[in-house]
Amino acid sequence: MKRRNDLEILRDILRVARTSARKSRIVYRANLNFKIVRPYLDRLMKKGLLDQDGAVYTTTLEGQRWIRMYQELETLV
Repeated sequence: MKRRNDLEILRDILRVARTSARKSRIVYRANLNFKIVRPYLDRLMKKGLLDQDGAVYTTTLEGQRWIRMYQELETLV
């Protein structure tokens, strides 16, 4: 089984949060655990790709743009 790299994990988190999600939903849908997810969420928020409103995370417009660019790069490789 192939392990995901950091960029694939970031992509998965942003995809889950496109329609807003709590941390537990992100953990389960992105196949992570609560200990691992925190640094990824912090990283995405610091870069402006993810917003937090209380317990709810939402992918920003810039985060949606990042997903599209990542998908385009995937098709080229």
